[in-house]
Amino acid sequence: MAASRTRHLCSVAAALALTVAAPATAASAHSAASAGLREVLFVGNNWDGTADVIRSSGDFAKIGRINVIPDKDARMAEINADPIKWIYFQAIRNSVGEGHDQFADDMYSTPDGRSVVVSRPSFADVVSLDLATGKVNWRFPVSGYRADHMAVSPDGTRVAVSASTANTVHVLDIDTGKQLGSFATGDKPHENIFTKDGKYIWNMSIGDVNTDLDSPGWDWTKGDRHITVVDATTYKQVKVIDMRQRLDAFGLKDFSDAVRPAVFSADESKLYFQVSFFNGFLEYDVATDKISRMKTLPKNPATSEDRTTWVNDSRHHGISMNPEGTKLCVAGTMDDYATVVDRASLQEGPLVTTSKPYWATVSGDGKDCIVSESGADQVTAIDFATGRKVTSVPVGDHPQRVRLGHVQADWTGPSGS
Repeated sequence: MAASRTRHLCSVAAALALTVAAPATAASAHSAASAGLREVLFVGNNWDGTADVIRSSGDFAKIGRINVIPDKDARMAEINADPIKWIYFQAIRNSVGEGHDQFADDMYSTPDGRSVVVSRPSFADVVSLDLATGKVNWRFPVSGYRADHMAVSPDGTRVAVSASTANTVHVLDIDTGKQLGSFATGDKPHENIFTKDGKYIWNMSIGDVNTDLDSPGWDWTKGDRHITVVDATTYKQVKVIDMRQRLDAFGLKDFSDAVRPAVFSADESKLYFQVSFFNGFLEYDVATDKISRMKTLPKNPATSEDRTTWVNDSRHHGISMNPEGTKLCVAGTMDDYATVVDRASLQEGPLVTTSKPYWATVSGDGKDCIVSESGADQVTAIDFATGRKVTSVPVGDHPQRVRLGHVQADWTGPSGS
């Protein structure tokens, strides 16, 4: 029986790899164009509660802007009327928000390009906004008191959102906001990713990143951190991956096991992920269930070695891969640079100066890495081929998540905005 179970888990491990959705192919771009849609990048400006919409490639020029908190007065009235909600609202502002409210964490557009769905940490909810009018279509309050990272299913019909204080992920119908299911996670669920076939969801929990107990000796106080893999139809747990054991086996006993942003190889055999406090990333072989390689990236001499000064236990936060699967792009958050890394050799390219880069994604044409410079209120494109900066585009206050999506072809912003 034990041998049978072991064989089953090995089969599951081999089957459960995933990749971040690749940029639109020529065929899908043509399909979108024929449907009257335009591919864009949504940039969530977390501290001012807006999302800038820019071209998905080329010059990345701004197309329009959305207010993602049109219902702010109503939400604040609810918070001010509930002492517990008020305490959590203030705690978010003064901890993960660095003294600011968090209004726009993650976002995805609907397949028809008529709405955008946004997770709002400080309001502990997910809302769908009509792109034509700017009004709220639906609102889903998450469990607990904070909403975080989301993921969209490959067919665009479902979104998964982390309820970080409730150790829960909700899966919602993107058109109606109805909950289709939910599942339990480790402490403080963070990143969510659907497998490209839509069969599984991977969630990475990061634990408590707001305490000053940041030395390796106190790592155990950060909570239960692991990857939870669930069936995306039944929302039942399929596998738990505890990176603590894998890190120890690789000789990294002093490393945090809080898996931050991650990206899978095109063939779904390798996972590249960042962990708290580390200036670099690791490679995890899905089939063998082992860490296979580690890449340490340069430190910025100007970055303090005092871990308590690093935002939310980050050192590097943001990683993406080009469509060919040959280059990785890494946001060196606390070291104020981004760089393209050759996947085969793990050799980094030029260190492109950026101010607190918080996220990395891929342009619509797949040629550039796009990083959000949360410290400079702009997004910057870096050529995957050369590793050199292409351009920077101003956006709103503290841009974080950047996601590909669609709007109507003639859209330039909500009416009356």
